[in-house]
Amino acid sequence: MSVTTGKSASGKPPVGKPRPKSPRRRSREFALQGLYEWLVGRADVAAVDTHIREQDGFDKCDSAHFDALLAGCIDDASALDAVLARHVDRKTTDLSPVEHAVLLIGTYELAHCLDVPYRVVINEAVELAKSFGGTDGHKYVNGVLDKAAADLRAAEVAAHRRS
Repeated sequence: MSVTTGKSASGKPPVGKPRPKSPRRRSREFALQGLYEWLVGRADVAAVDTHIREQDGFDKCDSAHFDALLAGCIDDASALDAVLARHVDRKTTDLSPVEHAVLLIGTYELAHCLDVPYRVVINEAVELAKSFGGTDGHKYVNGVLDKAAADLRAAEVAAHRRS
């Protein structure tokens, strides 16, 4: 390992040392917390937004992406749930609030954040589900969003599968 760069000879960070979270990942985590509050308590959106912004570490997130995710998921919840309904094996109201929130974020990003590759959207949602969801929730999230991606980004998915 190089003393000056802190990286191994391969150029990767040393094993065991977690990589710092990107501002976008932090924005997804904060949006997840806000959506959870909204789904569980149907709290006022402005109150949820204010509460989340007061959390430690919020200053390190991509606040514009957080705003888009929280407002977009709440404003478009019915349309996003309609997309999810085509790919889940139960009513969205029967999903755990964490998995539902993760799926809302992933579906919103697939539909509206076209600058983010669909595989990144799915991976980020899976990581959220691993960190905050139930034991195998990440597998469910992966399967549902893979189907939603084929629906919402058919050309991108087809191009990736051909390569």
